[in-house]
Amino acid sequence: MTPHEVIPEALVNAALSLDASLSRADLVFTFGETRDPAHGDYATNLALTLAPKLGKKPRAVAEAIVARLELPPGYVSKIEVAGPGFINFVLAREERAAVLARIVAEGSRYGRGDAGAGVGAGAGRGTKVNVEFVSANPTGPLHVGHGRGAALGDAIATLLEWTGHAVTREFYVNDGGAQIDKLARSLWARVQQCAGRAAEIPEGGYHGDYLKELAADILAREGRGFADLPEPEGVSRCRAIAVRSQRAEQDADLREFGVRFDVVFSESQLYREGAIDQALAELARHGVTFERDGALWLRSTAFGDDKDRVLRKSDGTYTYLLPDIAYHRHKRERGFARAIDVWGADHHGYVPRVRAALRALGYGDDFFHVQIVQLVRVMRGGEEVRFSKRTGEFVTLRDLFQETGVDAARYFFLMRRGDAQFVFDVDLAKSQTEDNPVFYVQMAHARMSGIFRVAAREPERVTADGVDLGTLTTAEEVDLLKELAAFPGLVARAAEALEPHRLTGYLDGLARIAHAWYHKYRVLGEPEETARLVLARAVRQVLANGLTLLGIRAPDRM
Repeated sequence: MTPHEVIPEALVNAALSLDASLSRADLVFTFGETRDPAHGDYATNLALTLAPKLGKKPRAVAEAIVARLELPPGYVSKIEVAGPGFINFVLAREERAAVLARIVAEGSRYGRGDAGAGVGAGAGRGTKVNVEFVSANPTGPLHVGHGRGAALGDAIATLLEWTGHAVTREFYVNDGGAQIDKLARSLWARVQQCAGRAAEIPEGGYHGDYLKELAADILAREGRGFADLPEPEGVSRCRAIAVRSQRAEQDADLREFGVRFDVVFSESQLYREGAIDQALAELARHGVTFERDGALWLRSTAFGDDKDRVLRKSDGTYTYLLPDIAYHRHKRERGFARAIDVWGADHHGYVPRVRAALRALGYGDDFFHVQIVQLVRVMRGGEEVRFSKRTGEFVTLRDLFQETGVDAARYFFLMRRGDAQFVFDVDLAKSQTEDNPVFYVQMAHARMSGIFRVAAREPERVTADGVDLGTLTTAEEVDLLKELAAFPGLVARAAEALEPHRLTGYLDGLARIAHAWYHKYRVLGEPEETARLVLARAVRQVLANGLTLLGIRAPDRM
């Protein structure tokens, strides 16, 4: 176990022994690496946060905690109460280096945990979590905003898998509603134009060149007679062709972007299976619907919404809210304990009404969670790139990753919180310099790999058995050991917070120290060679694990 696992647990046990009325919920504190070596290797503010609950001074609480700490013999060389009540720890030299043996032993499994095991799970499985992301309307190519959502959703799903959850990646197809009607009529107009006839794109329709391409393909495949079909039949066939074609194109783009889905679920399936009527009936059983002005309403204000919402309009058609209620009810019936949705910024105001509806069904707030993805601005040469030639409206995801590469696109999308607006610098993403964050991290992995090429050794054959790892005493080596030990805890916290950007920040910091160590010290032919080879293997492994978790390659050469 790493210091991030051993010491915090000992701190909790010591604190709980101070007062029988305390519970783990009362212990909110931080534990982590110190920035100043004079303050030891690790520090905690537990005494400062606990003192007000106990009505005592923080230093007195800190001293009482230290007196009750039970750590493995020889685990730390020094524990010190500092300042207003911080507790600092200096690891024993042997324990500091012990993480290397664990990394070598666990390899690609290092960093995995079981925090998600057990709750709402079948035998031997973790908590069942549905992560729904991208879910773009099948009305056109994916844009860069979809790409950011794809990278975020995929990384969240992988983080949850790494922490023991049973994850299903899901894509929801909105294949009903007004936007699909407009798509069908837009394509029918393009078919008429392609046949040499005058036709107008309907108001609010789709003007991109991709429909011109599809119309030409239809006539080439079906013959000119397709344009002579009665309009209702032509529009109906255009609807099916357009949805099928755009979904196939979206799937191809996502596969090339390294994103896969376990389930593709369509809105039309809800209607075919009677899920809409079932949702209405259940809401009625809960007594949360009412009639007014010929419409059916949800009493959502009783569950935290700012106003009641219409479910079925006076003309008998449904609002968008009802299929969404039915869809999340369907997820619950499939056995998912959590439903995590990655939505675009334009859906921010929609979250409270869906949450209110699920509360009305009796679902706890821990079931439904939304990660908002903010807009992406694409810059090249200091100027914003506003659209692609093919769409005439936006930059497509394919345009972007074909220019920058998939690795750079994914890493850049994950460098910031999803709900923060982001400027994607194409020139930086394409550069082969240390200013490029993904290049910098991948280069660190390649440099560690290069050490083994020069040594004519396979990294996997280097073990910690019989190696005196206590010789790793330089400042950079101590910093590397701290960073390597922090990786499992970092993964666990990023998974809990659903924040993959924490991992890119970690990888950048680890790479920075690794580059400094590589430039400053020799490995081969030095007295510390065997220990430094183990260290290089461990750094290489953790960099690879972090990059792989994010869906990014860990190259051995650059």
